[in-house]
Amino acid sequence: MHVIDAHQHFWNLSRLTYPWMTPDLTVLNRDYLPSDLSQHLRDVGVDRTVFVQATHDLDENRFALELAAENDWIAGVVGWVDLTAEDIDDALAEFAPLRKFVGVRHLVHDEADDDWLVRDDVLRGLERVAQHGLTYDLLLRPQHLKHVPTLARALPDLPMVIDHIAKPPIAEGRLDGWQDDLAAAAEHNNVVCKLSGMVTEAARDWQPRDLKPFVQFVVKAFGYDRLMFGSDWPVCLLAGSYGQVVDALMECLGSVNDDDWAMLMGGTAARFYGLPAGDPIAGDEDDDEGWS
Repeated sequence: MHVIDAHQHFWNLSRLTYPWMTPDLTVLNRDYLPSDLSQHLRDVGVDRTVFVQATHDLDENRFALELAAENDWIAGVVGWVDLTAEDIDDALAEFAPLRKFVGVRHLVHDEADDDWLVRDDVLRGLERVAQHGLTYDLLLRPQHLKHVPTLARALPDLPMVIDHIAKPPIAEGRLDGWQDDLAAAAEHNNVVCKLSGMVTEAARDWQPRDLKPFVQFVVKAFGYDRLMFGSDWPVCLLAGSYGQVVDALMECLGSVNDDDWAMLMGGTAARFYGLPAGDPIAGDEDDDEGWS
């Protein structure tokens, strides 16, 4: 079984601008590149990863694709295009044919308009994404979840994945509202979900037990064949190490049968993103013991 981390980032502060990266996010205010991640992957037995965008800039797509060409274990790139642009097909024509360009994301949770996702111009852009055979990552907060069924019905041919379980208020221990809207999203088969990004939504002194009710609800709503693991590295470093993220997820899940585990830890991501075959990270081709 090849283990896939379906959600990680790289950035280069001299090449790109990240408006959300404020000075107080000190641990994140440096370059993060494949050489910074590869040992963490070896330590826990991850073979391949999916890069996910972090800024609204077409040059980030080019940056990530360069890294993926140099590091075969970066199996896919989820990039960005301006969904509202009249010339969106020009950008899609550049990136969609590339083997490792597998999807698109927009920082929806930073939009002032909570209804941005269902604007006519955005829906038109998402239709073009679907027609180019790409996927869409939904970066949401709970107030946006109500729009996912609308998108799923309007765009049945667009595979969509909810990042970070839509960032519920884990620090407050509140599932109300979020769980109903997430369950409604899960009723649509073209929607899957990432078990990722949870530690940064928890309290500063979080413990795995704080995440467990949320993890268990997501598993119940989607089932393992529509879930994928993501570290959200290096953003996770605001709240815990790569290893702590992995350990917390394993503790929350408890005993999982082999087939379900294989889907969560790689099968769903490979199928959803249509990941091309590639070599796992060097030195770990036959080493899955970090996940035993």
